[in-house]
Amino acid sequence: MSDYVIRSGDRAAFLAGLRELVDFLTANPAVVVPRRASVAVLVDASDSAGRREGVESVAAPLGVLTEDLGRGYFDARREFGPIAYVVVAIPPEERQ
Repeated sequence: MSDYVIRSGDRAAFLAGLRELVDFLTANPAVVVPRRASVAVLVDASDSAGRREGVESVAAPLGVLTEDLGRGYFDARREFGPIAYVVVAIPPEERQ
């Protein structure tokens, strides 16, 4: 068993929501869009090694490296134009 938990949601519902958003924005050109946007997946783990392992488990299929941001924070991101898909692990004491 891994020492981390990934806060993941319903994949089909998420993808359907993205498609719905694209369809809505396409049909409503008067609605402004952000310059940049991010989608984040959170990793929970009590220790630094578990946080890193959790981020690495998502970074690998994304084809990106895990970055150690220091003080127990880890992240990995892949850019799709102006949209970033990010996986991040935050120390438990910082999640309050």
